Amino acid sequence: MNSEIEQIKSRLNIVDVVGEYIKLEKAGINYRALCPFHNEKTPSFTVSPSKGIFKCFGCGKAGNVIRFIMEHEQLSYVEAIKFLGNKFNIPVQDKEETPGEAETRLRRDSMMVVNAYAQ
Repeated sequence: MNSEIEQIKSRLNIVDVVGEYIKLEKAGINYRALCPFHNEKTPSFTVSPSKGIFKCFGCGKAGNVIRFIMEHEQLSYVEAIKFLGNKFNIPVQDKEETPGEAETRLRRDSMMVVNAYAQ
């Protein structure tokens, strides 16, 4: 499943995927919008196409395209991978993630988001 995950991350443009759910406006090199995860009047939700991540400075939610789908569609990691694979015609093998694999992946993904944001 790792190759499918990398293929999804590399083939999907986060702006295109997020833009299907909310209206994004160009703001310099990034895009801004009202956060889809909490009510707000001033846009605090930012999408960085160069880094492939989103971040809400209001509620703190952040991540990559997979994390966005997980949060927005209320799916598990594996379900989000399958959802994106089906939606964008990327073949995905049907394999369940063990709790240990999930913990390792969550830790790695969190560190990658923090690192990308720090850059």
